[in-house]
Amino acid sequence: MDLLTELAILVLAAFVGFEVISKVPNTLHTPLMSATNAIHGIVLLGAILVIGPADGFLNDLLLVIAIAFGTINVVGGFLVTDRMLGMFKGRKPDPSAAVTSAKREAGPEPKPEDEAK
Repeated sequence: MDLLTELAILVLAAFVGFEVISKVPNTLHTPLMSATNAIHGIVLLGAILVIGPADGFLNDLLLVIAIAFGTINVVGGFLVTDRMLGMFKGRKPDPSAAVTSAKREAGPEPKPEDEAK
């Protein structure tokens, strides 16, 4: 393939990717992000496998930089996904608040002078 064809494919892929991602509802964002992180982890593994037979200093340098950025992307993606999933979890009830609300529902406690009558 010549350079012009490769650039056309890149531009079309970017346009299609933008259109697809912009139509994703918020409820599907977190699961899709998790899947993308898993796929990127596989790509990272491929880069580690390719660095072994790579020839030349420039190839090694570029692969090390790609692996570093890929690792940052995967770790950051999983941290963001974990934080987003934490937003969907309900808060744990405070035990002291449950006791207070139970006392309110039971009504006022009888006074000692009322019991003597």
